[in-house]
Amino acid sequence: MLASADLSLERDSKALSAGEMTAPDGLSVILCCHNSASRLPATLGHLAGQRSGGRFPWEVILVDNASSDATGRLAQELWPQDAPAPLRVVHEARLGLAYARRLGISIARYELLSFVDDDNWVCPDWVQRVWELMSQHPEVGACGGFCDAECEIPPPQWFHSFNGMYALGRPGGKAGDITHTSVLPGAGLTVRKSALLELEKNGFRTWLVDRQGMMLTAGQDTELCLALRLAGWQLWYEPRLQLRHFLPAKRLQWSYLRRLYRGAGMSLPAFDAYFCATKPMRTGVTGLLRRVRESWSWQLLSMLGKLSWQPLKVVSSLSFPMEGDPDVLRLEKQIGQCLGLLKMRNQYDARIQEIRSLFQQSRWSRRNGQFERQ
Repeated sequence: MLASADLSLERDSKALSAGEMTAPDGLSVILCCHNSASRLPATLGHLAGQRSGGRFPWEVILVDNASSDATGRLAQELWPQDAPAPLRVVHEARLGLAYARRLGISIARYELLSFVDDDNWVCPDWVQRVWELMSQHPEVGACGGFCDAECEIPPPQWFHSFNGMYALGRPGGKAGDITHTSVLPGAGLTVRKSALLELEKNGFRTWLVDRQGMMLTAGQDTELCLALRLAGWQLWYEPRLQLRHFLPAKRLQWSYLRRLYRGAGMSLPAFDAYFCATKPMRTGVTGLLRRVRESWSWQLLSMLGKLSWQPLKVVSSLSFPMEGDPDVLRLEKQIGQCLGLLKMRNQYDARIQEIRSLFQQSRWSRRNGQFERQ
């Protein structure tokens, strides 16, 4: 479900009021898990095999998010006693990736927060390279790396045409600063805790709750990247940060990909506020027309109009799999976008004004960069 996420970091807000803007140097790997027992051996094995050289402290926080299997207990059993970092297992009863990450962030000891999913296999020098990059570039608020697929079965013929939806490949196409060209995927995303606290102190709150069990809504990572850009932080892509994303057979089905596209579409309306926030102010007729085009009613009518131009395709896509047809995926995203707009109908216009106000009042003014709709 799309809903405003209450992600206030209560403990860290107290630290902010005391003037402590940063946590100690080091890295906290936050691993959010929901019924992850079958995936943990490989994921934890790659984390336990990290080569950090002892140059900085780091930890692994495993958040057991409303699991009904033995995720938490198994994690403690699997973690080696001689591992290069301690493992802490905590429990979050509210189902949802956003809630699990919130808990992990609130108890993380260190300034750098690296989000590793339960199906991500990081390279042996992952934590070392993350620490070096973020230490050398204090202007970078978030960084990410190259993600490749580890498929349980040979992937279908259409897989490589749509693998971007699985957060595979490289964001932005080149190494370095991608602030104005792309955003970073959530798999392997590393952010500064001080950047998150700065956003919250200045009034920012995320809208998207992200994955909730079997629901394939997503986008909180993109929303966070957009907010960091507005606040003047850089986004950085480092291809040497490599991880493999394990994809079980069920995720290689066409029906799953269609659900993934629809879930992505449901998240799109939440991003509109960030794109509107960077547009220069206009008055008179031009300003009036812009406000009309940015309104919830206009956006919904626009999406319904796009769907109405292809009624046969819409009916066919609802009746048949149409495997491999990119138009079907485009329709799924458009249908999802309509559903997302309907869920935001009472908050859409207010959300645009809220984000625009934060940006234009320069309460986030680090470097008010410009970016284009992706």
